[in-house]
Amino acid sequence: MRGNSGSRRRHSEVEVAGEMKERFEAGSRRHHPSVSTSPQHITATQRNALDAALRVDQAGEVAANWIYMGQMAVLGRDPRTGPLIQEMWDQEKKHLAVMDKLQVQHRVRPTILSEVAKLAGFGLGAGTALMSREAAMACTEAVETVIGEHYDDQLKEMELLPSEHPSVPLLREVIHEFRNDELEHLDIAVENHSQRAPAHALLSSVVGLGCKVAIEMCKRV
Repeated sequence: MRGNSGSRRRHSEVEVAGEMKERFEAGSRRHHPSVSTSPQHITATQRNALDAALRVDQAGEVAANWIYMGQMAVLGRDPRTGPLIQEMWDQEKKHLAVMDKLQVQHRVRPTILSEVAKLAGFGLGAGTALMSREAAMACTEAVETVIGEHYDDQLKEMELLPSEHPSVPLLREVIHEFRNDELEHLDIAVENHSQRAPAHALLSSVVGLGCKVAIEMCKRV
């Protein structure tokens, strides 16, 4: 938990996500290699790892946006919860914009499960929000717990890519910042009583397992 520094950190990280997006847009206009090229002289194993990472990360951001869309459809008018969900959703929109650019830059095909991710995300977000405000927060807590661990694993995998290519340090930076953002969302959920949700342990287990299965499927297809 980050205590009273939470709101300041959330504001800072929203700015960071925006700065990342601006860097990609500015870099694209200049055709800088860090935002316009992909490592070429890497092994098949490294290429497969890079492709799988970007494929699943982009799919995850798609799902996250639709989860928050579902939550907003139900809780958007709640004076306490609506602005909180909107803040996290706005950040995920910026994440998705960056991941879309990375996917094009590195010539990674999107998962064929994109439409499934949208439908499942909206259903999960709206369904838990209909259960209760706390259940919606429990959904966020469970999702972000898995995603935080996933990004940690990816950061280790990224160490195997050649740092001399300018796109690799930037990619690591993006994943590191996004990991921190997702963990901040986890803290927000806990601060807003996610663990008071009915059947919290069961709900968290089911949502977490679903996320892990989705990650493995999107890596492959």
